[in-house]
Amino acid sequence: MTTVGIVGAGVMGAGIAQVALEAGWDVVIHDVDVGATERARDRVRFGLGRRAAKLDLDSDSMDAWIDGRLSGLRTGVSLDAVADGTTLVIEAALEDLDLKRSIFGKIDATAPPDVVLATNTSALAIGSIAEGATRPERVIGLHFFNPVPLMALVEVVPGARTEPAILERATTWMRDWGKTPVVCADRPGFIVNRVNRPFTIEALRMLEEGAASVEAIDGAMRDAGFPMGPFELMDLAGLDVNLAAAEGVWHGLGEPDHLRPSPIQAQLVAAGNLGRKTGRGFYRYDDGRRGVVATKAAAAPPTGTLDAAAIRDRIVAGILAEAQRAVADGVATPETIDLAMCLGAGHPRGPFGQPSPAIER
Repeated sequence: MTTVGIVGAGVMGAGIAQVALEAGWDVVIHDVDVGATERARDRVRFGLGRRAAKLDLDSDSMDAWIDGRLSGLRTGVSLDAVADGTTLVIEAALEDLDLKRSIFGKIDATAPPDVVLATNTSALAIGSIAEGATRPERVIGLHFFNPVPLMALVEVVPGARTEPAILERATTWMRDWGKTPVVCADRPGFIVNRVNRPFTIEALRMLEEGAASVEAIDGAMRDAGFPMGPFELMDLAGLDVNLAAAEGVWHGLGEPDHLRPSPIQAQLVAAGNLGRKTGRGFYRYDDGRRGVVATKAAAAPPTGTLDAAAIRDRIVAGILAEAQRAVADGVATPETIDLAMCLGAGHPRGPFGQPSPAIER
């Protein structure tokens, strides 16, 4: 049986574990918080139950299906042992470069000679993380999207020293796991977190300018086929998380003015208004339900008169311009970017015009 070791038992680690178990792999999970590993087991069991409910099985067969996959999961192993007998190790720890380097150094010291060492980072350079390993040629990025069991996309990101054979193996495994892997260059934001920046940045610019309201912008983008509006998305993801991603891409690309983070968002984060998780963001949430706009900055009446078409066109044009810059930087081809934006960000079509493929999870 093929085994994957996972370092980090949070939501992402548990999601990766579920997908691997469904694909028939064994899984071992390490986390410094022992309680987190048990919560991960509970998350995996719940996720497997939801998947089993979609299968044409009676109650006994459903329980057997779930238990059969859970039997391949081991939790509570030490960091030194997480790579024992594994083919692949995936680090899914906090987005802290020093922490990730330390983890890779410890794993690489005990891992089998042919192991593939992967990081689930969404923002940090693969080459920088690989500096913590004694075998950087075996390190690669595997950026999954949340929720992992439902999102088809995985960005596969080789570092400057990653061996071609490692890239080939990692890409094949992701297909075996039922994912759609896209290979991209080790550049800030990879594909999705870079190309999607204008979706929120341009919305914030319009708010700063008084050109349109929060609700008008969100409504225009929903009507254009996007699953949610920019402000709804920031509230759902967490304004602090979104701001950190925006700042990371902005700094990494040399602080271009068109990607400069918004002071409105920074003010909300400083005030502790982080979105759904705090009950206040661009909207107010009472008992989990979205209410009126919560902040003075967001609630100020707009002075402009942009209609839905103008709002949509401005945001879509910003996304296309960033996609073109990514192609020029060698991040990926237009076709790959279109696929990634549809599967990773839920866009109705890619910036270069390719419609979203119909993939049901």
